[in-house]
Order: sequence, then C-alpha cells, then structure tokens
Amino acid sequence: MQDWTDLGKEMWSYLTGKSAVINYTFIDMAVEVPRDIGPDAPRATWKLNGTLRVTTSEGPTAESLAH
Repeated sequence: MQDWTDLGKEMWSYLTGKSAVINYTFIDMAVEVPRDIGPDAPRATWKLNGTLRVTTSEGPTAESLAH
C-alpha cells in the first residue's frame, strides 16, 4: 500500500530529467500545523495565497549556481 509520500517520490523521480515544471495555485488556503502532539494541541495557522512552482532537474542549473 502506498501513501502520499510514496506517490510524491515516484512523481519526482519520473519528472526529474524531463525539465518538468509543476505549478500549484492556492487561493485563500489555510493549513493548521500542530505545535505539539495530541488532538487538542495548539495550532499555528499557515495561510497560502499564490503560486508555488516546483521545477525538477538532474543536477545544478545555471540559475541555481548564480545564487
């Protein structure tokens, strides 16, 4: 049985070397992140509103070497 982590690793492996770009667009998305363990733990709220771009490659790119 696979979980989301396994699926993500497989997709990354498949896309690497193909110069793939994946854009995720978030509109008023809120993610609650527990600060401690347990169902009643206080939570930090992360708000996402914009685009996250994931680019795959097999090695360093000219852009990454310039930074």
